[in-house]
Amino acid sequence: MDENNNTGFILINNEDSEERNENLNDTIASEKSKKRVYKVKKADFKKKRFRGSALSYICLALVCSLLGGFSSSFLVPKLFPGINQQYTAQAITINTSDDLSTVTAVAKKAMSSVVGITTVETQLIWPFTSRDVSGVGSGVIVHSDGYILTNSHVVADGNAKELKVRFENGEQVDGRVLWNDPRLDVAIVKVDVKNLPVADLGDSDKLEVGEIAIAIGNPLGLDFERTVTSGIISGLNRVVRVENGVMENLIQTDASINPGNSGGPLLNGKGEVIGINTAKISSGEGLGFAIPINEIKPIVEQTIETGTYKTVFMGISGIALTEYENRLGVDLSADAGVIVLEVVANSPAAKAGLMAGDIITKIDDRQVNDMNQLKKALYNYKQNDKAKLTVIRNTVEHVIEITFTEVN
Repeated sequence: MDENNNTGFILINNEDSEERNENLNDTIASEKSKKRVYKVKKADFKKKRFRGSALSYICLALVCSLLGGFSSSFLVPKLFPGINQQYTAQAITINTSDDLSTVTAVAKKAMSSVVGITTVETQLIWPFTSRDVSGVGSGVIVHSDGYILTNSHVVADGNAKELKVRFENGEQVDGRVLWNDPRLDVAIVKVDVKNLPVADLGDSDKLEVGEIAIAIGNPLGLDFERTVTSGIISGLNRVVRVENGVMENLIQTDASINPGNSGGPLLNGKGEVIGINTAKISSGEGLGFAIPINEIKPIVEQTIETGTYKTVFMGISGIALTEYENRLGVDLSADAGVIVLEVVANSPAAKAGLMAGDIITKIDDRQVNDMNQLKKALYNYKQNDKAKLTVIRNTVEHVIEITFTEVN
């Protein structure tokens, strides 16, 4: 280096420069070669690493599933007995029998025997002022010669001045009330039409809670005529208070029953009438009631046979025991029943040996708590039928046989 040269540059001769350039080129070539080799090796490494991970995941999943199955089926029941109790309960097989098809079949079978009933009743709303009130309900044909079963309140308890019956084909004819009783809420209507389709009557004594129940009627008027609703028998032997007393031994169902359904049939899964629906009872949602058909059969049979129905005659006057005790301020030996106030001479009761002061608690197997119950019980008997009366006389229980030789 020249001492006088203060530029800071180092002069390199050409030979040295060429030599260094050659060395530099070799180095660069060597480095490029290394880079190419590195890239190839790196690509190979990635491919092998991916294949190895997939196999590992599969093996790991298999091991986990085996461990999970072993722990759930063996370890968990051992460590926590009872945790799988809901899975080890005995299986119960339920044969549904396709309820939807059952309802369809029942509707087809019974639909033509259901009628619509419309009435006009004159009601007194003020002294010397009255108005005509229309009513609508349902009924079911019980004899091909034109006998129709319905509710008493549907026919205005026999006071309708106009009564029309409408059939499935749309034909409408006049009808008349042959018999009715507001206490039972039952009526028999007659139309002068022959060869009508008749509903089959079932056996309401064989009903069981939970079996299917199907109602057909005209809820809310003829605009919805022949509406079908279904449910189950929710309860039996229900007692419900109504305006003029109590209605007993009723069938409870959750099949929808609305005003207009009154008088229509409640049917079982065979399409048989097991009850007559009544919406007379003000009830909550999901609560419908029907009068058991077995209580009505004797009325239907006698009305068809004679043109009306007459109850058997017992020949007593009486009062509910509870009412008697409250009026006189006494406490008699029985808990409930009818106390006999008078026995008509030469009547079936007199011939059976009943006496004033006797407390009637049962007629056959029917409990008797008041005169209404006693009178309703008499609907189950015909002239010359016999019954056993359970009577308390002077604190001692007796069983007396009575023969109904007379009718009212």
